[in-house]
Amino acid sequence: MGSKQIKSNASPVLHLLRDFVSLVYPNYCLGCSNSLYKGEDILCTYCISNLPKTNYIYNYQNPVLLRLQGRLKLKYGLAFLKFRKHGLIQKLLHQLKYNNHPEVGEILGRVFGREMFENGYANEFDVIIPVPLHASRKRARGYNQSAHIAKGLGEALEIPWDESISTRTVSTKTQTRKTKTERWHNVETVFDILDEQKIRDKRILLVDDVMTTGATLEACGTQLLQAGCKELSVACLAEA
Repeated sequence: MGSKQIKSNASPVLHLLRDFVSLVYPNYCLGCSNSLYKGEDILCTYCISNLPKTNYIYNYQNPVLLRLQGRLKLKYGLAFLKFRKHGLIQKLLHQLKYNNHPEVGEILGRVFGREMFENGYANEFDVIIPVPLHASRKRARGYNQSAHIAKGLGEALEIPWDESISTRTVSTKTQTRKTKTERWHNVETVFDILDEQKIRDKRILLVDDVMTTGATLEACGTQLLQAGCKELSVACLAEA
């Protein structure tokens, strides 16, 4: 009887303790730094509802598709959010890439995926492939940020994602401050396909974190098309 009494009282005590800890050491939204309310995780409701969306999922002839036209044969070209210097998305991407918060990619991927699901994209792809990181950079960071975006997208779209199909064979210098031509030459021959059978005759959704000139997507996407995928689409979390 005594042990049962202790167990029945344990749950309220733990809840009380958690509430006390959250008061003294609150969880903060990684977007606005305000305290998270009960039921919120990683990002607050305000930040999620005020994401600067491109609304490209409603516009087939959008700037992403048009920018890659003639360089890649694409079915869809999508970007979810608008990247602006010193804005919310730059801050969230910094958390994702440099502050060890891969969960930011997953939650934003799920939000992106839910909107795609609700607008008829759920049956348009067979597998989701993230743009790969070189092994040395992945070891240093601990994960591939694009893979976590792909994971969130896959969960929402109910489509498998696979990080093992495409690989980056050369560790390139950062694309920051490079011209469009320099970006292309920087990544022109750095990707390879490890298992062509996994993509042959498949409809592929290639996922990256940010699109600027599109050189990385073009280089990686070209390898996927040459390896025999049936259709290629691209989805970026943000467009710069």
